[in-house]
Amino acid sequence: MNKLVVFCEHHNQNLKRSSIELLQFGKSKNFHVIGIVLGSEGQKPAEQATANGASEVLFFNDAKLNGYNPELYLAALEAGIKQSDARHVLAPASSIGKDVFPRLAARMDSSLASDCVSLNIEDGAFVAKKPMYAGKCFAQVNLKDSPVQIVLMRANQLPVAAAGTANAGAIKTLPLPEVSLKTILMEVVKGASEKLDLTEANVIVSGGRGLKEAGNFKMLEEMANVLGATVGASRAVVDSGWVSHSMQVGQTGKTVAPTLYIAVGISGAIQHLAGMTGSKVIVAINNDPNAPIFQKATYGIVGDLFEVVPKLTEEFKKLLNK
Repeated sequence: MNKLVVFCEHHNQNLKRSSIELLQFGKSKNFHVIGIVLGSEGQKPAEQATANGASEVLFFNDAKLNGYNPELYLAALEAGIKQSDARHVLAPASSIGKDVFPRLAARMDSSLASDCVSLNIEDGAFVAKKPMYAGKCFAQVNLKDSPVQIVLMRANQLPVAAAGTANAGAIKTLPLPEVSLKTILMEVVKGASEKLDLTEANVIVSGGRGLKEAGNFKMLEEMANVLGATVGASRAVVDSGWVSHSMQVGQTGKTVAPTLYIAVGISGAIQHLAGMTGSKVIVAINNDPNAPIFQKATYGIVGDLFEVVPKLTEEFKKLLNK
């Protein structure tokens, strides 16, 4: 049976949805799926990996891996992939994935396709589709000639089914390889928000310059709390200092693909559209009927956002009994 390695990212001791998508994809394609989990907080995520399709999990149980250090992650991932003897490797196209896997591909003389939005197997090889030129076109990438094929997938691109039963016996604990470090992680300063990262969120409410000032983001936060959503922003408001860069959606921010994306007061510059056009349903609220965002929107509301957003929030509360 062909083997497939999945890098299993986790947060707050829970496996991220993006990793669950990849595990279940591998199982659906009849691979022998091998998950790799890093960090001493990974016991529960390792068990979740076996419940979501991993036949076995290589668990590098070391506190040095609790914070991201590219040299340590590279050493652990290389050791895990070599031990697995797998030809196929999948990982989320997260900030960590995009940083460490190009290093790994160079180290292992392997092929790499990053930021992919669909994936198939043809004649035993990965065939992936990825956007190019800010989403103006797509490239189909066939990795058939590589001894090890690595694909980084965007989150929310593959279906997720209910998890099965965890098999704790399939978890193998491994030591972290010895590494002569050039970089030492001293401290991680966490953001104040406990909500899902934008790239993992299933519902996003984003605000733009139409909100007029930073304080008006409270309207979006209230709507997001009702919907269980994460709040995003356009580059214009990030550059103005209204919100942090971690909230920016777009070509120079984060690429997202939620089930529902609500754009409030966002005109729809091409750089912003490049980051959110993968959304399944797009709702645009803007008082300019000619705003470019309406060309991409599934539903559009032309009106004053200061009237529309509070009314929508109240209706959502009624529908969701909140």
